[in-house]
Formats: sequence, C-alpha cells, structure tokens
Amino acid sequence: RAGAYQLQAAIAALHAQAESAEETDWTQIAVLYSELERRTGSPVTTLNRAVAVAMAEGPEAGLSLTDTIGELETYHLFHATRADLLRRLERHAEAAAAYRRALELATNPVERAFLKRRLAQVS
Repeated sequence: RAGAYQLQAAIAALHAQAESAEETDWTQIAVLYSELERRTGSPVTTLNRAVAVAMAEGPEAGLSLTDTIGELETYHLFHATRADLLRRLERHAEAAAAYRRALELATNPVERAFLKRRLAQVS
C-alpha cells in the first residue's frame, strides 16, 4: 500500500516524464493529490490538488476548490494561486487584490518581482 512518500514520488515522476505542462497528466496528478490529501489532511496538499484540477479541468474548477481552503490565509502561495486562477478567468479586480495580498506575505525577492509583474498585468 502506497504511503505519502510513494504518492509524492509518483507525482514527481509524472511531472518529470512530461516535456511540458501541456503534456503533463494533470488528471492523474489530481487523483494522486486527492489520495495524499486524504492521508495527510494538509491544506497545502489541497492547494496543490486545486492547481492540478485547474490544469486538468480549467481555472473555475481549481478556483472552486481553492476557495474551500480556510487555513492558508497567511500563506503567500495560496493568494498567488487564487490570483493566477482569477487572472485566467479575466476577473482582473479580484486577481489584483489577491496579487496584492500575496505580495504582502511574500519575502523572497524573486517571487515578489514575479508577483509585481503579474499585478501590473491585471491593474
């Protein structure tokens, strides 16, 4: 029976075998994250599953899942993920607010520069 590490390894293997995001088996990755989430209860795993769902089914599906997560209010990648999904849905005002919140929380200069560029695109 696969444990958390085996599930993480399977996810990494699916990423590694794909030459691009378009070739990645996002549906299978979402299934694996779902199982990992069931075993760990981690909200970060739920966020990762939401990204995989968004890639497999579209940004609305990923956003719906993301919006069920309540424990990550102080995690910059939660807000960055929401911002990207909102941007992809052309909900620019909401995306800008989420990018601003991500910027408030992010400390890495490279991540902050990226978030600033994305914020400029939707503002």
